[in-house]
Amino acid sequence: MEEAKLIGLGIETFKIALYLALPTLLAGLVAGLAVSIFQATTQINEMTLSFIPKIIIVVLVIIMTMPWMMNIMIEFTTRLINMIPTFIF
Repeated sequence: MEEAKLIGLGIETFKIALYLALPTLLAGLVAGLAVSIFQATTQINEMTLSFIPKIIIVVLVIIMTMPWMMNIMIEFTTRLINMIPTFIF
């Protein structure tokens, strides 16, 4: 039974990690796609043009979603700390 709990905890950890990373990854993807389309239409091949907007957008998304991310992490950590006695024999 303990192995099943640990495996479930590991799966939940990976799910939460992916769930928290999703907004920033999607924002970077959309920003990169928009910059690539802009570069293709204007034929501007400046390297900083592709990185600077993505960095700014990802930082803004992290700032905007930080309270939500913190709530999820606090809930998970609290649940994890409360589960410690169940794993000690």
